[in-house]
Amino acid sequence: MPIAAPPAELDPSTLPPYAVALKESVAYLPPEQRARVMQAFAVGAKAHAGQERRSGEPYITHPVSVAIILAGLGMDAETIVAALLHDTLEDTPLTRAELAAEFGEVVAELVDGVTKLDKMRFGTRQEADAESFRKMLLAMARDIRVILIKLADRLHNMRTLGAKDLPARRRIARETLEIYGPIAQRLGMNKFRTELQDLGFRMLYPDRYRVISERIRAALGNRREAMAKIRAALAERLGAEHIECRVVGRIKSPWSIYSKMRNEHLTFAQLMDVYGFRVVVDSVVNCYVALGVVHALYKPVDRRFKDFIAIPKANGYQSLHTVLLGPFGAPIEIQIRTTEMDSVAESGIAAHWAYKTDSGPANNAQARARAWLSSLVDSQVNTTSSAEFIENVKIDLFPDEVYVFTPRGDIFALPRNATVLDLAYAVHTDVGDHAVAARVDKKLTPLRARLESGQMVEIITAPSAVPNPSWLEAVVTGKARTAIRQHLKHLQHEDAVDFGHRMLDRALDLRGFSIDGISPEVLDRYLASIKYRRLEELLADIALGNRMPDRVAAQLLQARGKQAGDTPQAPHANENIRITGAERGVLSFANCCHPLPGDDIVGYLSPGKGIVVHRTECPNVAELAKMPERRVGIEWDREVRGDYRARLRVEVANHPGVLATVAAAIAAADSNIDNVEYVERDPTAATLMFSMEVKDRKHLADVIRRVRRTGVVSAVHRYPM
Repeated sequence: MPIAAPPAELDPSTLPPYAVALKESVAYLPPEQRARVMQAFAVGAKAHAGQERRSGEPYITHPVSVAIILAGLGMDAETIVAALLHDTLEDTPLTRAELAAEFGEVVAELVDGVTKLDKMRFGTRQEADAESFRKMLLAMARDIRVILIKLADRLHNMRTLGAKDLPARRRIARETLEIYGPIAQRLGMNKFRTELQDLGFRMLYPDRYRVISERIRAALGNRREAMAKIRAALAERLGAEHIECRVVGRIKSPWSIYSKMRNEHLTFAQLMDVYGFRVVVDSVVNCYVALGVVHALYKPVDRRFKDFIAIPKANGYQSLHTVLLGPFGAPIEIQIRTTEMDSVAESGIAAHWAYKTDSGPANNAQARARAWLSSLVDSQVNTTSSAEFIENVKIDLFPDEVYVFTPRGDIFALPRNATVLDLAYAVHTDVGDHAVAARVDKKLTPLRARLESGQMVEIITAPSAVPNPSWLEAVVTGKARTAIRQHLKHLQHEDAVDFGHRMLDRALDLRGFSIDGISPEVLDRYLASIKYRRLEELLADIALGNRMPDRVAAQLLQARGKQAGDTPQAPHANENIRITGAERGVLSFANCCHPLPGDDIVGYLSPGKGIVVHRTECPNVAELAKMPERRVGIEWDREVRGDYRARLRVEVANHPGVLATVAAAIAAADSNIDNVEYVERDPTAATLMFSMEVKDRKHLADVIRRVRRTGVVSAVHRYPM
C-alpha cells in the first residue's frame, strides 16, 4: 500500500471533530512535529478507511483517542505518531517497511512492539500467554513508550467497553485488573491506574461497584460541610505560616476501597482514609514545615505517619502521609508533597516527558522504572521457562512494600512478606548464595524471618554456605527465586555429569576399557554423530536415564575401532557405584519400598528421572529385572547424608490416647512424623500407618524398639516388610 498523504492535503475546514481535537491536543509540539502527527493521522485514516468499531464509529476514532490521551501527558511526537498507527500492521495492508520508510525506524519499532502486545490474550493469571507477555516486557525494556501506548489503548477500550458482549467485557475487565492496572501502578502512573481499575471493577462486579459508589456519595453528602471547614482551616493555618500551597480534597476510588475492605476484612465504616486532603507546596523543606503545621492544628493518629519523600516507593512515588483526628472525631488522611512530586504521582514515568536516553536526566519514577526493567532483562536471561519468568514479574507487580535499612544506610524496598533471604539476594547474588543468618535490629535472626518496615538488617555470610531447595519456600522476590533455582540447576548438572561419568566408566570397564583410553578425536566424532556439543551433555543424559550407558559404551568402542597395540584390560569385578543419597536430581527413592541407608539396594534407569533406587527385596524388582539394560549396580557409601522416608505399620489396642502415646515414642527417637492414618479400626483394635523421616536402617530400628516399649502396641513392623 503506497503511503502518500502529505499534511497539506488536510483541509482544516473539512476535518472531522475528532481530527480537530487531535490537532488541538498536540499544540505543545513544534510546528514541524505537529505536521508529522497530522501526516500520521492522514495515513491512518486512509489505512482504516471502511473499518468501523462495534459502536458504529469510524475505526480511526480509536487510535485518535489513544493519541489524545498520550498528548495529555505531554508525550513526544514519535509516541503520538505510533499511537495513531498502532493498529495498522495488524488490521490494514500497511507493512512495517512502509512505516519505517515514511516515519522512521523508531516509530516502526514502537508500532511493532504494540502490535505484538495486542496479540496477547489473557484468561486468568495462570492462563496468561507467558511467552507473548515475556516478549512484550523485553520490548518494553528496549523502549518504555511501548507500554505507555498500550496503557492508553487499554484505557480508551475500557471507556468504550459497553459496546462489547458480556463475556468479552468480563474477560477484558479481568485482565485489566490483573495485568494492566498493576503495571500502571508499578510505573507510577496513578491517574491511569485508578481509572483502569475502577472501569474494570465496574464491568467485572457491577453490583459491588454500585453499592460502594452509593456509600461514598452518601458519606460525602453527610461530611461535605465538615470537609469544607477542614480544608479552609488547613489553608488558613498554612497561609499564616507564609507557606504557598494548594489544598484539595481527595476521595479514595471504589476499587481501592473494595480491595482494602476485602484484603483487611474491614467494613466501610472501619476504613480510616476514604476521605482526605492533599497539600501541594513549592519545596521539600516546606513539606516538612507543613507537616508540623497540620500536626499542630489537629492531633496525629499514632503510627499512621509515613515518609515517602525520604524513602520513595519502588515506583518513584514521593509524599508525606499522616492521619489526623479531625474536629468532628473522624480520622482524615493528609498527603503533603511538592508540585513536582504531585505531577510524578499522577503521571509516573510520563511526567514532564522529554524522551530520556540512558545518558539523559530522568525523574525518580523514570529512573526506578528503568532499574525495574533492567532487572527484568537480567531475570529472563537466567530463566529458561516463560511461566517462571511471568511468575517473577507478577511478584514484582505486587503493590505492598516493606522498606529496610542496611548498616551502611542503604534502603531496600521489598514486597510484603519478604524475608531476610530476599534482602540478601537484593543486596547481591553472592551475598544471598552464602547467607547463613542475619542481625535484625542487632538481634540474631534466621534467614526465613519476615521483615518489617524500618528494620536495620545485617546479613551474615559464610564461604561454605550454599543454597538448598527449601530456600525456594522462604523467598517471595523474583530475583531470589531465579538465583536459587539457577544455583540448584548448576549443582544438579554437576552431579549428573559426575554420576554419568561413573556409569559410563563402569560400562566401559566391563569391556576392558576406560573412557580415558578413547581419544578426543573419536569422542568429538561420536558426539557430533549423536548431536551433542560437549561430553558433559552426554554424561548428564546418561545419569538422567535418557541414554543407556551400555549402549553408549558399545557405540564408543565401535567408533574407536580396532587400534594397533590394543590389549583390553581384564575387567574389574562387577563393582557397584557408591551413593551418598545427596546426588541432586540424579537419584530418587522408590515410594513402593522406601529404601534406607543400610538396605541392600539396586537402581533402575527411568527416562528423565535418572536412577530410581529400590530395595533388593522390593516386590517390583522382579518385574524390573526383565529390563537388564536399565539395571544399575549401586550401594550405599560409608558416609550418607540426609533424612529418608520410612513407613511403620502399628497394631494397637483401640482406646483413647493411644495415638498420642505412639507419636510421642516416635518423636522421642528423634524422628519427624510426616503423616499418620488409620488403616483398619474396630471397637477393640486399630491399625495405624505412620510415615516418618529417619537417618538410616539403624535409626528406624531404634524407633521400632521405642514404639514396642509403650505397652499399647501388639505388633509393629516396617512397611513393606
